[in-house]
Amino acid sequence: MKKFTHPDFFYLNEAGHIVFAAPNKAVTTSNSTNTRSELRQMLRGKNTRIGTHDPGNNFAVEARKGSDKFASVGGKLEATLIVDHVARRAGEPTAKAAYSVVIGQIHAVKYKSTKSGFGYGNEPIKIYYKKFPDHEYGSVFWNYERNLPKDDPDRKDLSVPVFGNNWSGTQDPGEAGIKLGEEFSYTINVHRNTMYLTFHNERLGTVVHSRSLVRGADAKDNPYAYGGDSMYFKAGVYNQCSTKGGGGDWYAGCPGTGDWALDKANGDYAQATFSKLVVSESTPPEG
Repeated sequence: MKKFTHPDFFYLNEAGHIVFAAPNKAVTTSNSTNTRSELRQMLRGKNTRIGTHDPGNNFAVEARKGSDKFASVGGKLEATLIVDHVARRAGEPTAKAAYSVVIGQIHAVKYKSTKSGFGYGNEPIKIYYKKFPDHEYGSVFWNYERNLPKDDPDRKDLSVPVFGNNWSGTQDPGEAGIKLGEEFSYTINVHRNTMYLTFHNERLGTVVHSRSLVRGADAKDNPYAYGGDSMYFKAGVYNQCSTKGGGGDWYAGCPGTGDWALDKANGDYAQATFSKLVVSESTPPEG
């Protein structure tokens, strides 16, 4: 078992819970302008002879051709957490991603060839927390990305509210939302060909949703959704307050210097603390 901590961005607090933090400005992956402190599911375990993107390190839906060659058919991610902080400043506050953080997701592997109609590296689910700086409560929602090429104008996120608003909502959700520091949980259970979602908060109760991963979400989606993809879970903090401007949904032009002490003092970061984070085999939905 490998061990790693970082005193600023990834560590255990005094209660033994995992703290993830990501400033607005820091090193990013080549395909993103957003910083992150996340864990990526590695189904291969210690067997590094299996490549990161190989079937033996990822899961697929049951209907996928060759699904028996994958490390798993489906899977489950369970998390309990509090969001401690989201970035308080945005140069373009109307960008939907402003003031938000992704705290759990399924990512699809990007293939060298997309002739099959899959392998675009999109995300069938991203779980968000978003709170405007002048609001007492924030919102929890999830987005499904239509599984289309990057240059297709219909490649958009479809946003579903859970506690409070979806990512288009600008009004204060009030007590229908979740405060910073208020605990909630989520479960993403991909069983056979369907993604089953459960969200829970002690004050607001339980919310359940489901979505097929082999039928398009609407008329503009890939008709087979993510039925031909390789997938994996990720959890932690994926700060959506990019320092890149340009508006639209994604580029909020959030300030940041790259100096952690200064950026933290200015509120230019996202942070969440997880008291539970478990990946396991999928289970049949209850009821």
